[in-house]
Amino acid sequence: MDELAKPAGLPKKKPGETSPIDIHVGARLRQRRTLLGMSQGKLGDSVGLTFQQIQKYERGTNRIGASRLYDLSRVLDVSIAYFFEEMPDEISEQRYKSINKQLSNDVSAFETDEITRRETLELVRNYYKVSNPLVRKRLFELAKVLATQNIPTDENT
Repeated sequence: MDELAKPAGLPKKKPGETSPIDIHVGARLRQRRTLLGMSQGKLGDSVGLTFQQIQKYERGTNRIGASRLYDLSRVLDVSIAYFFEEMPDEISEQRYKSINKQLSNDVSAFETDEITRRETLELVRNYYKVSNPLVRKRLFELAKVLATQNIPTDENT
């Protein structure tokens, strides 16, 4: 599961290196804070941070985590989507292409995993649709027995 969270093919952020998305989110943070006439110190105090940390967020030097972005959006009275609005296409498209390229490379490995196959998911979904617990238990037992049998795989027999 963690393999999909950060695809291996995406470049890792090196210490001191900024991401264009982090820079954009930070600029939107600075823009909203300034529009409200709020100091970095006051914003930091309202979410339990130092003004230095707010500076790092605004520069894109430090990445803003999901829960912190939520807190900031509440204090600044904007939706979380606000921070991603007006993002230049070249930034979002470049990131999207990198992710899609890595995912397409991983598709074959993903499809061979029995748990993620469509057939498995449909089987589990339908199993839980059986409302009678006794029937569901019998189906489970039947599947276990069938799994141990040497049944020919030729569909024509």
